[in-house]
Amino acid sequence: MSTPADPTGSTRQWPTDTLTALRLGQRLVAELPVSQPGRRAFLDITPRMTTADIEALNQGWKRADHARTFTLQHWDYAADRLDGFGYDVGAILVKASTVAGELDLTATLEAWHLHPDQFGYPWRTDDPQ
Repeated sequence: MSTPADPTGSTRQWPTDTLTALRLGQRLVAELPVSQPGRRAFLDITPRMTTADIEALNQGWKRADHARTFTLQHWDYAADRLDGFGYDVGAILVKASTVAGELDLTATLEAWHLHPDQFGYPWRTDDPQ
């Protein structure tokens, strides 16, 4: 089941679980095609925390916010350095953007030729962050 991020019925729909995770402030990641052999690329969406979020966390819960601001970062890494515990993973920031709200997030992903279905939880990826 999917939930549209756009109440007007946008064709770009988020799976319910990942849209809920974003609204609760959970970072999501997608692995992307690489720029060259020997590299791996990931795009992360990080919801910005607000004072209200911090207050909720201090009380032991997470608050949902449909109007969050998101930071998107496309990172490229040396593939052979991702295994292990080193800090030098040959990271290159390819591009970044900050968007306000779910509509702008979905529009930016569409402009970058990405779909919401590509994103998942960081612990289910090899993203080193």
